[in-house]
Amino acid sequence: MSVMGPSANPVFTARRFGWVILLAIVLVVLPWVLPPYQTILLSYGLIFAIAALGFNLLLGYTGLLSFGHSAYFGVGAYTVAFLVKYLHTSSMELFLIGGIVASAAISVLFGVICVRYTRIFFAILTLALSQVLWSLALKFYWVSGGTDGLRVPTPSLLGGLVGATKDKVAFLSHTYYFVILVAFAACVGVMWVIVNSPFGKALQAIRDNETRAAFVGIQVRRFRGLAFLISGLFTGLAGTLWAPLNGLVTPDIVYWPFSGRIVFLTVLGGFRTFTGPIIGALVFNYLETYAIAATTYWQFVLGAILVVLVMAMPAGIVGTVGRLGLRLRRAT
Repeated sequence: MSVMGPSANPVFTARRFGWVILLAIVLVVLPWVLPPYQTILLSYGLIFAIAALGFNLLLGYTGLLSFGHSAYFGVGAYTVAFLVKYLHTSSMELFLIGGIVASAAISVLFGVICVRYTRIFFAILTLALSQVLWSLALKFYWVSGGTDGLRVPTPSLLGGLVGATKDKVAFLSHTYYFVILVAFAACVGVMWVIVNSPFGKALQAIRDNETRAAFVGIQVRRFRGLAFLISGLFTGLAGTLWAPLNGLVTPDIVYWPFSGRIVFLTVLGGFRTFTGPIIGALVFNYLETYAIAATTYWQFVLGAILVVLVMAMPAGIVGTVGRLGLRLRRAT
């Protein structure tokens, strides 16, 4: 799939910009319209959308399937928990700085090892490295809290000028929602610039034909390493934002099924599209939540629904809608 640049079609760009503005207005207004629970649920969806955007830079644009992205999500979350436990701070600014720095460090370390390989070797290696972090979080319980986890209080903002209110639900559904929304908007904007830049085009060239890309002068391993770093940063940022919202950090978020969740929601939305991972994250988040509320057999129900969706829409939700729209335009 080719991704058109911002100036490829002025009419389409203006129309798309109008939709973006409309969506932004809706997202800003929602906290005053929806019940607090629905706003918090949407916050979870936006956080996973950030993680999926980062993951899709590897899968959709570079052609590398990672089964270890729970590692970067977990590093971001545990960094927040450690800052609370050992430095006794609740500053959201420190949480963001610490989470980004820690996830960048792990991404560089893992990237040096992983980007030398491709295909199944890359996937298995990322999975193995993430399992190392999971075992450390599980076994060193006097540091990480083990299966009991570490609690994270609601954060303070702007150096303490905006603090958590006594009503935690109100704080999370309004003030913290806008923190997540701003981070989400920034991540979408940055990722859009990345994938439409010469760097993003080089990644797509590597994905389509690695040998040809190397022949025209693209430093394949270096570009993969940079993509790996950016992908880990986005996922680590998602984990950093998730920790205060969830209030508890446990080793479950570093375990391999959590990586599978990131993979699945990206594929569900459509990993060969820019907006697919965002839509997939939101849809999966709501499907899982309502399946859990509906039945004790929610895993069976959710699995069956997802299997049907994937079989009916192999290109993902966004990819399928795009194909249907193209057919309708051709028919008319």
